[in-house]
Amino acid sequence: MKYLLLAAAVGLALSAPAYANTMSKDEYKAAKQNIESEYKSANTACGLLLKNPKDVCQAEAKGREKVAIAELDAKNQPSRKARYEVRVAKANAEYNVARQRCDDQAGNAKDVCVKQAESARIAAKADAKAQMEIADAKQDAASDKSGAEYAVAIEKCNALAGDPKTACVANAKARYGKS
Repeated sequence: MKYLLLAAAVGLALSAPAYANTMSKDEYKAAKQNIESEYKSANTACGLLLKNPKDVCQAEAKGREKVAIAELDAKNQPSRKARYEVRVAKANAEYNVARQRCDDQAGNAKDVCVKQAESARIAAKADAKAQMEIADAKQDAASDKSGAEYAVAIEKCNALAGDPKTACVANAKARYGKS
């Protein structure tokens, strides 16, 4: 029972989102400016290319920028939703680059290439959504287990009277984080 409680507590602690910002406003602003600067440099380098290689290069640069901003936001305000947004940004970036690469092809080969790119993006987004839902389900399950175990502990306390009961209830509340 103790191991189960310990495992549930550890699971909750690790899966709970951090609500406080982990970066100062100045750190966040500087990091974002650095990302924008890297994008501008990469995009400028793309200007040396011609036609589709240039489009692919620009899509790669834009994708890296969007992923970096999503990662920065996830670092600044960590949560399951933020991690999901990073996965979606990566899926979209990979899709945009793959789609640009398809432009080098023609006819059915191009159509197949586009469908493969779309399929990969849909699969990546579905995986990202599933990971977020699994994390939510794990947190809900841990919360349900903890609530049930708290109810059992309180019920055991009801067999006592006076100071022992008060101490038992206080101990149960402390153990399960109830107030």
